[in-house]
Amino acid sequence: MRFNTRPIRDTSLQLPTLGFGAAPLGGLFNGVDDAQAADTLATAFKSGLRYVDTAPFYGFGLSERRVGDVLRGQDYVLSTKVGRLLHPGAAPDPASLGWPEALPFHPVFDYSYDGIMRSFEASLQRLGLARIDILYVHDIGPETHGAGNAQYFEALEKSGYRALEDLRRDGRVQAIGIGVNETQVCADALEIGDWDVFLLAGRYTLLEQTPLDGLFAKCARHKVSVVVGGPFNSGVLVGGDTWNYGAVPEAVRARVTQLSQLCQAFQVPLAAAALQFPLGHDVVVSVIPGLRNLQELSDTLEWAACDIPDAFWQALKDRNLLHPDAPTPTGAPFLEMRA
Repeated sequence: MRFNTRPIRDTSLQLPTLGFGAAPLGGLFNGVDDAQAADTLATAFKSGLRYVDTAPFYGFGLSERRVGDVLRGQDYVLSTKVGRLLHPGAAPDPASLGWPEALPFHPVFDYSYDGIMRSFEASLQRLGLARIDILYVHDIGPETHGAGNAQYFEALEKSGYRALEDLRRDGRVQAIGIGVNETQVCADALEIGDWDVFLLAGRYTLLEQTPLDGLFAKCARHKVSVVVGGPFNSGVLVGGDTWNYGAVPEAVRARVTQLSQLCQAFQVPLAAAALQFPLGHDVVVSVIPGLRNLQELSDTLEWAACDIPDAFWQALKDRNLLHPDAPTPTGAPFLEMRA
C-alpha cells in the first residue's frame, strides 16, 4: 500500500498521510509485550507507515526504546517530545497515570532551556538513533497543569522555546511544534514562537471540529501544519467504551449512535469515516492513530483504503452531524492515485 505524502510547511519534511502513534507500545492502559510491540511496528513500517510518533512519557521510556529498536537502520520519519524529564525511581502508581508496565522512572515536568536540551539528548539515548526529525512540546496547557500552567508556559516562552530554535537552527531537528489535546494552547503558542507543526490529538474528529472556529485559519496564516492524533477520540469511534480517555458522556454516546446509523445507510464503516475525515483540511498533513497489535493495524489499513462517497459527507452536514464549514476528503485520501 502506497500512501500520499504531504509537506510540513516551510521544511523539507514529507509526512505519509497515515502515521503510527506509538503510545500503545508503551503499554497505554494495558501492557504490551516486546514481541507484540516489535511485530506491530515492523509490519506497519513495511506497510508504508513510515512516520512514527513517540514520547518519553509513553511507558516512561518504554515506547521510545521499542520504537528505536525497530527503526534503527530504516528510512524513517520520527517525532518525539519534550517537557518531561525521566528521573530514576519508579512512580508510586504508574498505572494511575496510564502505564501499568512502565519502566522504573518517574516523570518531572521541565519546559526550561536546560530541561528541553536534556530531554532531547536522553531521547536519542533511549531510542539508540542518531536522528529525531520533529520535536514537540508535550502536554503544555491548563488541562494538564491547571492553575500552574501559567508558570510552565512562561518557562517555555522565556527559556524553552530558545532551545527548540537552537536545535532547529543547528539542524539537529527539522521541525518543532507542540503536541497537546487542547485547542486554545495551540493558538497561544502561535503568539510566542515560529512553529512548523502542531500535533493536536482528539480535537479534530467526527465528534468535534472546534479548530475550525479560528485555530486552523491561524495555522494557515502562520504556515503551521497540523498532525491529527486520536482520530477515534480514544476509542468511542471504533466501538470502544472510552472518550477522551474516560467514560463516554450520554450526549457523546447519542451522537455516536446517530453517526453509526448514517454510516450504515451508506455502507461506510464509522471507523473509516473517522480516520479519513481530518485529511479533508489543507492544514492537516497526517493522521496518526495509536496502534497496539496486528489486528488494529490490519483494521486501520482496511479503513484507510475505503472509498467514501461525497454524498456521505454531505449527508453528515445535512443532519447537523458535521460542522457546516468542514472541508471533506474525496475518495480514499490516504492512498496515492492509481492509474
